[in-house]
Amino acid sequence: MISLQKSLILASNSPRRKQILSDAGFEFEVEVISTDESFPADLPIEEVAAYISKEKAIMFRNIRPDHLILTADTVVIAENQVLNKPADFHEAFSLLKMLSGQSHQVITAVSLLSGDYLQTISDQATVYFRALEDSEITYYIEHYKPFDKAGSYGIQEWIGMVGIEKIEGSFYTIMGLPIQVVYQMLKPYFGIASSS
Repeated sequence: MISLQKSLILASNSPRRKQILSDAGFEFEVEVISTDESFPADLPIEEVAAYISKEKAIMFRNIRPDHLILTADTVVIAENQVLNKPADFHEAFSLLKMLSGQSHQVITAVSLLSGDYLQTISDQATVYFRALEDSEITYYIEHYKPFDKAGSYGIQEWIGMVGIEKIEGSFYTIMGLPIQVVYQMLKPYFGIASSS
């Protein structure tokens, strides 16, 4: 396991983020504070994930001052708009039809809070979907219920396996936690040491 000088808290309920952080060898606790995920209407679209990630971290500033707080936010961008989590089957179908046969961007921002120190880094990837058949979209939504996922899909799930032709950037950024960024954020500032 990778030991840190301070205890690490992952401020996310995402099972994907938990799995990535665990697979990378980090010990951590999970603690989540409900946060308003709205953002200013005039905020540049590529800064949305960073803004929300930072807001999530700030919520912990006076609550866990002796811990490292790790937050993240992922946005899917297509046709110059942020694609949110779908509310129902019809919205999920509509979003996947929009992505079908097109490329889109995924931005995941990560924030690290320790006392008064706050750093936020965004990582971007591009995803290329082949043209999806309506029956494939329907099958995916009915069997995988992607209602907790921005853009209505998880790259690690069936639709990613059969529908994505290529990606540019990190698989983990698309999955929701650019672990290469997290590692580099922790490494120079908090003295990572490997322990057996």
